[in-house]
Amino acid sequence: MTTTDSASSRPVYDAMARRASRSKVTDEAPSHEELGELVSVMSSVPDHSRLRPWRIIELRGKDRETLGKALAKANKTPKEKGISKATRAPLVLAVVVSPKQSKKVPYWEQETVAAGVAHFLSLLLAEAGWGTMWRTGHATRSKAVRKAMKLDKDEQLLGWIYVGGVPEHKRKHKPRKPLDLDQHLTSL
Repeated sequence: MTTTDSASSRPVYDAMARRASRSKVTDEAPSHEELGELVSVMSSVPDHSRLRPWRIIELRGKDRETLGKALAKANKTPKEKGISKATRAPLVLAVVVSPKQSKKVPYWEQETVAAGVAHFLSLLLAEAGWGTMWRTGHATRSKAVRKAMKLDKDEQLLGWIYVGGVPEHKRKHKPRKPLDLDQHLTSL
């Protein structure tokens, strides 16, 4: 396929061109089964030695409040503020690097695989009609958040994908500023 082919014959290109972060979402969210279907194709993420060094923690309902309390503790803010942050969407997906022992695949490469999973999953969720926002912050790798997310000692949290419905009036998004290809696509 060439770059002159129409966007309609390039569904991945078209999906990436349409994807936008959604900071405000409705109370709708994909079901566990719908989410499972999307996560099941993450085996296509480039992954040296097929280690699958990642996992996703699904947070709904009161589980989001657990996260919120941990965020408040880590950020030294009132509990209500943390809970408010963690409940901005009906579904919060914690993206976890779950490294595997390997003599040939370093940790940084395994972390990159987990980041790829987060990006692919965000794209799939957007294509399924859901609004997403990847959130991080200083508390992401704090002791309080690690404990609340029940991470194993070798695991690290990359952040959270907030997921919900897209409000009708927010279905269109502003065009992005084009990339300066002279800066982002260079030759040696």
